[in-house]
Amino acid sequence: MFQLTMHTWVVCLPAPRICTSEVLRTGSESGLEPQRTHEPSQPIARLSSPPLAGAEEGAAAAAKKKEKELDKLDKQAVAVLGVSLVAMGESLGSEMITRTFYHMMQYADINVRRAVPLGLALLAVSNPANVAVVDALSKMSHDPDGDVATAAIVALGLVAAGTNNSRCASALRSLASYYTKEPGLLFAVRLAQGLTHAGKGLVTMSPYHPDRSVCHPVVLAGIVALMHILLDFNRLILGKHHFLLFVLACTIRPRMLVTLDEDLKPLPVSVRVGQAVDTVGQAGRPKTITGFQTHTTPVLLAAGERAELATDEFLPLTSVLEGVVILKKNPDHVPTTLDEKPSPEKEKNLRINKPLSAW
Repeated sequence: MFQLTMHTWVVCLPAPRICTSEVLRTGSESGLEPQRTHEPSQPIARLSSPPLAGAEEGAAAAAKKKEKELDKLDKQAVAVLGVSLVAMGESLGSEMITRTFYHMMQYADINVRRAVPLGLALLAVSNPANVAVVDALSKMSHDPDGDVATAAIVALGLVAAGTNNSRCASALRSLASYYTKEPGLLFAVRLAQGLTHAGKGLVTMSPYHPDRSVCHPVVLAGIVALMHILLDFNRLILGKHHFLLFVLACTIRPRMLVTLDEDLKPLPVSVRVGQAVDTVGQAGRPKTITGFQTHTTPVLLAAGERAELATDEFLPLTSVLEGVVILKKNPDHVPTTLDEKPSPEKEKNLRINKPLSAW
């Protein structure tokens, strides 16, 4: 058996258990004496050490590569969310950023592509009327990359959160049958379906008031925290930290309009509900809503809608008609025929007391 050392080739004779060294290279010049050893396994160990060191280096490189792959919370992904946060307050900026996200999906790195669906969801939380975002997320839900598809599916649930939107619900049902054999993606589909039908369609997760006038800081903080959690869906939600989804609890709030009297008893009144109109800087008293319909409270307010009282019989104690509103009597109100309520005797007279055969 031969062993390569720094200066000598060592010839090991196993019978006498004595190794005689023959100087081949620099050993003859330096005058090294023959090396003796009484351990026959020592040369074998020395021969095996370079491959072992290579194996350790390979394992370390593989672990480093795996750690690099799992590191999904990078600066670019967070920057994508930051762009959405800047533009989510107004419609023109949202349209511009939506086009920018389309370019990111085509040309950006994989870490950026995984954050693009979440950025699109930030632009239209609980607002499925944004058809461009819904269509883009529907296409991304079939992406070859599993992380992009997972983010798109959950983002689709956030866009339709608490609205019972039929279009998003049918898209999620088709995705549930498409990803039947993939448990992780199927869990994301079930999560999105739960968000779509949250509160039986009576709640919202939007961080803004229906007319986009005031932002809810607590709701916005919960949405941003959820987005950072969804950047690493496989390790957090599908791992041991699924309880982090409870951050959604601070984002859910009712989206109905309920009117009460000064004794906190339900008070049905007529209200007009329509699309909100921006009246900033306009002279006089312009109309604040357009395309309105008249309803009797309680009513549901969708994203971008605004409500106003249809009669001046009552005065609201809040400037924004949303949630629970307390009304008080207007002392300057002049009763009209529309305000008169039918008496019980008149209601009895209006009833049909005869059987159908008598007619």
